[in-house]
Amino acid sequence: MGMWGRIREDVSAARLRDPAARNGVEIALLYPGLHAIWAHRVDHWLWQRGFRLAARAGSQLTRWLTGIEIHPGATIGRRFFIDHGMGVVIGETAEVGDDVMLYHGVTLGGRQREGGKRHPTLGDGVAVGAGAKVLGPITIGAGSVIGANAVVTKDAAPDSILVGVPAKARTRGAGEDTRALLSVPDYSLPDYSI
Repeated sequence: MGMWGRIREDVSAARLRDPAARNGVEIALLYPGLHAIWAHRVDHWLWQRGFRLAARAGSQLTRWLTGIEIHPGATIGRRFFIDHGMGVVIGETAEVGDDVMLYHGVTLGGRQREGGKRHPTLGDGVAVGAGAKVLGPITIGAGSVIGANAVVTKDAAPDSILVGVPAKARTRGAGEDTRALLSVPDYSLPDYSI
């Protein structure tokens, strides 16, 4: 697939996943998550060809412009979507499958200083809620959902639901609606109105 085909695919993926999206032009011009992904593709291409300084400079410029930091060494699949995006960090050895969605404040980070694989691998179709931290060289199986503000440090089988600090995994029930897990929970405040 050529560059324009990938761009159209990215815009379609954003439109499918964001109910607030009105049209493709708005998405292409105003969605920082897409801008970060598009810049990452260029930076990753440079990184793979040994232009490490240029790749890092590009990723830092993108971070400054979008609030999203994707290391140029990270491997990102197709139709990846970052909703809102501010504060997302994706480490150098992270691997992200196809059709993955992240919300704002997500970290795909490391837990050790040694070289080698230090960051998580997300399978196809994984969704990660706002503020979640997925840490270390772990694997999250395809179709899993990580709840908002969860801290995940252990592998999870496909179709898992991971919530809590530290996150505990359970198997998703057939037809179970997991959308509510992806946004920060609403906390009720007392009504002090007179």
